[in-house]
Amino acid sequence: MRHGTRKVNPIQQDKTALSDRARELQSVMSDTPAPEGIPASPHQRRPRYSGKNPRRFEEKYKERHPERYPETVAKVLASGKTPAGTHRPIMVTEILEVLHPQPGEVAVDCTLGYGGHARELLAKLQPGGRLIGLDVDPIELPKAEARLRASGLGPEIFVAHRSNFAGLPKVLAVEQLPGVDMILADLGVSSMQLDDPPRGFSVKFEGPLDMRMNPRRGQPASALLEKISADALAILLAENADEPHARMLAGVLAGRAFPTTTALTNAIHRALLRAATDDERDDSIRRVFQALRIAVNDEFSALDSFLRNLPACLNPGGRVAILTFHSGEDRRVKKAFEAGLRDGIYADIAREVIRPTPAERHDNPRSTAAKLRWARKAD
Repeated sequence: MRHGTRKVNPIQQDKTALSDRARELQSVMSDTPAPEGIPASPHQRRPRYSGKNPRRFEEKYKERHPERYPETVAKVLASGKTPAGTHRPIMVTEILEVLHPQPGEVAVDCTLGYGGHARELLAKLQPGGRLIGLDVDPIELPKAEARLRASGLGPEIFVAHRSNFAGLPKVLAVEQLPGVDMILADLGVSSMQLDDPPRGFSVKFEGPLDMRMNPRRGQPASALLEKISADALAILLAENADEPHARMLAGVLAGRAFPTTTALTNAIHRALLRAATDDERDDSIRRVFQALRIAVNDEFSALDSFLRNLPACLNPGGRVAILTFHSGEDRRVKKAFEAGLRDGIYADIAREVIRPTPAERHDNPRSTAAKLRWARKAD
């Protein structure tokens, strides 16, 4: 090659020519008058391409539309994750084993959620059995009922009530049932709630700081933080989530306005910037959200009421299974079952907590914290 001669890349030359041609066509099209009688259309900017990694929740999670993106749903499941907008029932095999549903029996699912546990129970209760589903969430309950109805379940087999588990005695009174043969309560937050940013449960996506299971009642988490004192918040964080930095975080968060989930997560992150590692900060963020959610929904009071009324809602020999997801819940269930055993109310209880198998924890990471306890009422 002679000195002073620049070698031309033919691929780059083609790209340049294409770019020049595109600009030429765009210029011609913009300068060409509209045909006579047809008004010229105003310039419209084409929608911006969101790329391979879109940031908007609605674009990122295509599995929220399984009928349109079945391959995406399959990939999400294969990766060990839960498709957004759905919920994978936890410890199904273990629950069926301890409840031991039989044809013709009556069961209650106190936390209907997506309907996964209910569907498995109903299959074992037939023929002749019946299931009553409860859920406090007015948004998700109609969806779950519609899914189960689509399976051909009539009101003689399945009925749904909007109520939390503390309202179980009233529901049974409405159904004119003195007791039932088995009761299931899954105390975890459903994936549908976590995966819906406007509900305010997510630590990953921005939404209003709400966290109410029933958005039509009570105050959102943002209002709670604005009104609460630092001392009261420190107690709340310690009791509801065992947060090790409760006192420090309470001084930063109490009495302040956090309208969005992102505003709260950023504040927690800054407060612990020098006091914790990245992983520890993430854990604290989840614990703060958990503590606020429990307080906003008065979950511990509802659980205490449920455990007090539980024996009266079971037929002799009836079984109950309860899934918990943190120590505050598990302590309450364990103590109630132990007291019932001492008093002769329960004939038998779980001696040890039952946990998900390693395979389930791998396939469904959201099951990792789950603990299952059971009891059987005396005959």
